[in-house]
Amino acid sequence: MALQDTTEGSRGAPFVQSLERGLAVIRAFDGDHRQLTLSDVARRTGLPRAAVRRFLLTLVELGYVRTDGRLFSLRPRVLDLGYAYLSSTSLPEVVQPHLEDLVARVHESCSVSVLDGDDIVYVARVATKRLMTVAINVGTRFPAYATSMGRVLLAARPPAERAAYLRTARLDQLTRHTVTDPDRLAAVLAEVAGQGFALLDQELEEGLRSIAVPVRDATGGVVAAMNVSASARRGPEALYRDVLPPLRQAALAVEADLRRTA
Repeated sequence: MALQDTTEGSRGAPFVQSLERGLAVIRAFDGDHRQLTLSDVARRTGLPRAAVRRFLLTLVELGYVRTDGRLFSLRPRVLDLGYAYLSSTSLPEVVQPHLEDLVARVHESCSVSVLDGDDIVYVARVATKRLMTVAINVGTRFPAYATSMGRVLLAARPPAERAAYLRTARLDQLTRHTVTDPDRLAAVLAEVAGQGFALLDQELEEGLRSIAVPVRDATGGVVAAMNVSASARRGPEALYRDVLPPLRQAALAVEADLRRTA
């Protein structure tokens, strides 16, 4: 996750590079890297050790990071940064009861996410059982191209924006099923745009299928995606028959609530 090489002022006078670097230090920590040394953070961000030391010690002073003198880790206070976003939007609050109702109907885990750059970010989730090796919580990020919700959100973009995404996105082979060819992915996204839903078959993780639909705001724009995740033992036809109709109904209910709160 090393920073791109940007010279001072390369992004314009208003751009504050020190803020970019401070945020990169926070983002160096994740589920697989909960504790890092100063050298680890420098390597993961591509920043000089001296700069990393200043940022880490500042974050310690502010209460966002803890250290034993060698290892650094995030403190719960860092959640305040995400809460500022979540508390400024009615979406998580609106969707939560609908997710709970949907889980009760389909007996599978259900989630809502939004698009952030090339990733999706989970903003609400109700789980019934753990299907993935990685725990999913609010704030979890996955590459959009390899998720059902991401494909719904990408498909909602204008064709020119989709084409620009496909030219620059990093398409890693996450499983033997993952679509990584840009032309093939373009066709998949066009199909999703036409049919109004996306079915993902073991492309993010082996043994996992998911199906997603868009969530629209009062203006008709796609602002989020809602999905249901299930074991691959539950075949595509069962998802089409038993899950897609109630999933669509739940999304429509969310949209009705969003219109009332607009």
